[in-house]
Amino acid sequence: MFTIHRKLARRGVLAVCMALAPLGAALAADEHFVKDGAAIGGYDTVAFHTGAKPTQGSPQFTAVYQGVTWQFASAAHRDLFAANPAKYAPAYGGWCSAGASKGKKVPTKPEYWAVIDGQLYLNSSDAVHNKLFLADTGGTIRKGESNWKRIYATEAVKL
Repeated sequence: MFTIHRKLARRGVLAVCMALAPLGAALAADEHFVKDGAAIGGYDTVAFHTGAKPTQGSPQFTAVYQGVTWQFASAAHRDLFAANPAKYAPAYGGWCSAGASKGKKVPTKPEYWAVIDGQLYLNSSDAVHNKLFLADTGGTIRKGESNWKRIYATEAVKL
């Protein structure tokens, strides 16, 4: 009888996990800026570090990290990312760094970026990037880090 209860309990746990799996994926997707089905709009996050410029990734070279698809311009970039995704993934899930400093999730544009101490930061506009982020990089990052702990799992539309 004990064996039957354990089997039923395992099945119940498995059923709950399977039921919650799509929810987990949905939450993970909003923890990252996803556009056109890929993190950071399909741009190659490694290229910001190695090529020092925004480079569109390809659906041919992808990796899944934290439940989100990331695209890369080459197999070499994909492999670098897969070996150490935390090194290459942008701060605040690819949402605007200045927006995070204000407690918001704002979509980013790849042309407004900076790598600071090895961390990629993306922003949403020229004005935000230059007049807020670059004007007070340390302060913006500190505020963003503080706010991100509170907002990372909150849907962007609810902020």
